[in-house]
Amino acid sequence: MVFTFRHDTRPKRRRRVMPIATPQRRTREQRKLDRRAAILAAARTAFAQKGFAGASIIEIARACDIADGTIYKYFASKQDLLFNVMRQFYEGLIADVEAGVAQQSTLAARLRLLVRRQIEAFVEDEDLCRLFIREVRTADDYPDSPLHDLNRRYTSIVVRILETGIAAGEVRADLKPRLVRDMLYGAIEHIAWKAVSRGGRLRIEQTTDQLLGIVLDGIVPRTGAPRSPITRVT
Repeated sequence: MVFTFRHDTRPKRRRRVMPIATPQRRTREQRKLDRRAAILAAARTAFAQKGFAGASIIEIARACDIADGTIYKYFASKQDLLFNVMRQFYEGLIADVEAGVAQQSTLAARLRLLVRRQIEAFVEDEDLCRLFIREVRTADDYPDSPLHDLNRRYTSIVVRILETGIAAGEVRADLKPRLVRDMLYGAIEHIAWKAVSRGGRLRIEQTTDQLLGIVLDGIVPRTGAPRSPITRVT
């Protein structure tokens, strides 16, 4: 058997040489990251204070001491800028809650951390939460938007907690985790929104304990006499 080796006449592909990360290049990249972070911070403030329609690219640029056209080098549009502001908010909240939940050893402690953190978000980021409720969530395209996906990703944490509890026998087997999710976040939003919109003071610890007591009384397996209200979980 004779093998014929054909000569490959196709042009040779040049090997791509990766650029060396010189101090000058690292500094330039860091400046870009710093500027992007500054734009996001200024946009977050503007959107929270004036809403999406009221905030302008010009004022966001002025707050960063840059030309308004520079913003479009980092973000495709004003809507893209809003998405990134909300994504930053959600991703920070998700990371915070997931890390905290992972450190808890009981069902009650996991749920308490989640409820408390959600209430804290309304207190610490009142203006941003107001923006989300009034403008973002009411938009016609919200159900199909990436922001809706982020919201679902965040609220799915409680679903996983409940599903794990069902598997371990800590939660009623006939429970629908998504129904509890909707009830829990709906209650938190109603209570928190009522307080912040009227300039009232939200009692974080008291509200957390009361909501958690109601939830646990409804989801745990019932054996014998009805459960008494839970004591505060520390």
